[in-house]
Amino acid sequence: MLASPQGATDRRVVATESAPRAIGPYSQAIACGDWVFTSGQIAIDPASGTLVPGGITEQTRRVLENLGAVLAAAGSSLDRVVKTTVFLKDMGEFAAMNEVYATFFREAPPARSTVEAARLPRDVRVEIDAIARRG
Repeated sequence: MLASPQGATDRRVVATESAPRAIGPYSQAIACGDWVFTSGQIAIDPASGTLVPGGITEQTRRVLENLGAVLAAAGSSLDRVVKTTVFLKDMGEFAAMNEVYATFFREAPPARSTVEAARLPRDVRVEIDAIARRG
C-alpha cells in the first residue's frame, strides 16, 4: 500500500502486512519518484510477530524475505536494489551472512556497506536496509 501525506505529491509511505509492521515513528519504506528507501529489516516473522529461531543464516534469510516484501509493496524488487547497508552484531558472522545474501543477489549485486553494530533491535544478529529503483 502506498499513501501520500497531505501536501506531499512525490513522497509516499509504503506499508505491507507481508513484512513486520513499523513499531515506532518510522515507515517500512518511503517511495519517492523512481526510488524506494527502506527502513532496516530484522528477522521478525510478519505472521507471528516473533523473532525467527536459529542463527545468522536463518536470520539473514528472513531479513531478505522481509526486505523483498517491502520492496514489492513499493513497486520494486530485490533485483532493482542499487545499495544495501548490512549491520551485523558480530563481524565474525560475515561469511555465513554473505553466503545467504549471495543467494538473493545472484547477478549484478548491489553496492553494499557492512558494519558491526554494538547492539541491534531485539538483539538480532543482522539488520539490512536498501535503496532500490521502482518500476
